[in-house]
Amino acid sequence: MPTATYAGKNVAVNDEGFFENPDEWTEEMAPEIARASGIDELTEQHWRVLKFMRTEYAEKGTGPTVRVLGKTSGVSVKELYELFPKGPAKTAAKIAGIPKPRGCI
Repeated sequence: MPTATYAGKNVAVNDEGFFENPDEWTEEMAPEIARASGIDELTEQHWRVLKFMRTEYAEKGTGPTVRVLGKTSGVSVKELYELFPKGPAKTAAKIAGIPKPRGCI
């Protein structure tokens, strides 16, 4: 099983880089994961989405799709694509340390 090191801690990840155990994630890891995903700095809006993703995962067992994210997170779909240009739901899930949402390619 592959591993990655974020904030000085080794974590198990799958072949696409998503955490195998979301409980190993910490907020200190997020900026490093974001940089690796092409996002230089996490803004307040990024954090709103990341916290929303983690809450949805904890409640439902999967992260929300882009459509749900745009309707319920307080961040529009247009803004989501500006914040996470390479695919909002997938990229945000990776940075938030949760598995790839169902329906993401």
